[in-house]
Amino acid sequence: MPKWTILELIRNNPNAYKEVLKKRGKDLELADKAHEIDKKYRELLKEVEHLRHEVNKLTDEIKTLSDDSKKKELIEKGKQLKEELKKKEEELDQIEKERIRILYKLPNIIADDVPYGESDDQNLAVYYYGRPKVFKEFEEAFLNQTKGFDVDYTLIDYRPIGHADMAEYVLKLLDTYQAAQVASSRFYYEFNELVLLDFALSLYALEFLRKKGYKITIPPYMIRKDLLFGALDFETFEEMIYKIEDEDLYLIGTAEHALLGMCYKRVLEEDELPIRLAGWSPCFRREAGASGRDTKGAFRVHQFHKVEQFIFCKPDESQELHKELYNNMKELWEGLDIPFRIVVVCTGEMGRAAYKQYDIEAWMPAQGLYREMGSCSNCLDWQGFRANITYAKKDTGERVYVHTLNSTAIAIQRAICAILENCQTEDRVVKIPPVLHKYLKALGFEEKELVPKDQK
Repeated sequence: MPKWTILELIRNNPNAYKEVLKKRGKDLELADKAHEIDKKYRELLKEVEHLRHEVNKLTDEIKTLSDDSKKKELIEKGKQLKEELKKKEEELDQIEKERIRILYKLPNIIADDVPYGESDDQNLAVYYYGRPKVFKEFEEAFLNQTKGFDVDYTLIDYRPIGHADMAEYVLKLLDTYQAAQVASSRFYYEFNELVLLDFALSLYALEFLRKKGYKITIPPYMIRKDLLFGALDFETFEEMIYKIEDEDLYLIGTAEHALLGMCYKRVLEEDELPIRLAGWSPCFRREAGASGRDTKGAFRVHQFHKVEQFIFCKPDESQELHKELYNNMKELWEGLDIPFRIVVVCTGEMGRAAYKQYDIEAWMPAQGLYREMGSCSNCLDWQGFRANITYAKKDTGERVYVHTLNSTAIAIQRAICAILENCQTEDRVVKIPPVLHKYLKALGFEEKELVPKDQK
């Protein structure tokens, strides 16, 4: 467990919090601003509480007086105190709003073992799985990406077809051109076996997590702005979120944010925790800033499906439960038998909400790169504080902010892209991972491979 929360660091050791900001590449003045506004808020709160006490004491005293002149004198004094109290309460309200605004800008503290860095090149690989197929021209790049690990691989002399061309032109199960006429670029039509594969991957992840004790959930696809403020750094991500015109509603970018809303502004019972959720949902993202990147296929799109893990827990449970989410994510991908690695995300690339974040990256043999498939984060009380989610301790009744954790189980469209590249043979047939066969069979598809249209 970390020794300090963000607020405790701001109050007791703002210079230590400046080190957090420095590692994240953020403005160090944020620490001073937060320290000053919090100090001013607490001093003013004491004044307000003192005045309230004086007003209550005076009110009680007036009730006991029989001397009218004395009573009149105290009533006049009470009016003056109430006027002063009203002004101080208005001032406190303004200070509190400014304090919350500044506190909401603060990124989370950082785990000691998170690597310092400014780009994903400085992420730290901690686990490799599988035997990747490596096109001979990508061998050097592969060895650079696996440096420090003894990763077995199969060298191939043919370059696999990329997921976009495989889906759209070889299998003819995807149409991005017509989708662009209907919506815009980065949308798609899925057809037949690809739709069934979409459902099979979803069922695979949901059944796996349900057996692990997670409550499977389909959350609302839209949420209000105040919940988004609780879930993420809204100012940074606003340009990536779709807003519903003339409504205080936004399309969700991930089930995580709507799952957080299940306990929004609630006081939980200690015995309820931990709460484990597995949410399936479509996800909507504008992908602002991704211009020119992954424009083909369904890897980086405005709409996709995902199964998300989410946990509410007590502070002393979150580090152990982070390992649980990590292991679930790892086990799901091992079940697919797709080569992948897991990295600890460096300070400059980690999301503001995360105390520690892992990314899972599948090997993409047509690109000669490991590409991100999902992330797994411990957010400590960062979201709990912002969304005002607490639990009451059984022994004392004290209210404590919950810790929250989230992890991708499977981002469906990206997983399909990884399957199309890793599971294809030299003659362009895609072997479907065996773990998905039973789900496809239940959906009426008993074949174990996807065959190019010109071979049927």
